[in-house]
Amino acid sequence: MTDYMQPRLDYQKASPEALQAMLQMERVVRKSGLEPKLLELVKIRASQMNGCAFCLDMHTKDARALGETEQRIYTLSAWRETPFYTGRERAALAWTEALTNIQEGHAPDYVYAEAARQFSEAELVNLTLAITTINAWNRISIGFRVVAGTYQGRAAQA
Repeated sequence: MTDYMQPRLDYQKASPEALQAMLQMERVVRKSGLEPKLLELVKIRASQMNGCAFCLDMHTKDARALGETEQRIYTLSAWRETPFYTGRERAALAWTEALTNIQEGHAPDYVYAEAARQFSEAELVNLTLAITTINAWNRISIGFRVVAGTYQGRAAQA
C-alpha cells in the first residue's frame, strides 16, 4: 500500500458525535421519498467529480444492489451524451454538478429551473441535502484517506 492508501485517522472513533450528525442527515435523505436509485446516481456522480474512491466503491455497489444497470453506472460521467437517463434524473445530475462545482457558475438559474420543473419544492430541498451530504462524505473520506474496497455493500450486508 502506498502512503496515500494509508488511513490518516479513524474519524468514527475520533468524533462519534460528528459521525452521528452525518448519519442523521443520511437518514433524512433516505426517508425523503426520493427514488433510491436516483439518490445513488447522484452520489456516484458527485463522488466521480470529487475523486472519492471509497464513496465510488460504496455507491456503485449499493446502486447495483438496487438493480441499477452497469451500463448506466459506466456512462454516468457522460450522462449528457447518452439516452439512458430520464428527464428527472438528468435534472438531478445537472443540479448535482452545479452544487458540487459551486465555484463554477454558482448554481445557474437554468439548472435550477429544470430541477424545479422535475421536483417539488420539498423534493428539491431533499435532493439538495443529498448532494450536500455526499459532498461532505467525499471530503471526509478523501481528507482522512478512507481506504476504498472495504465497503461490503447492501447486498453483502443482507
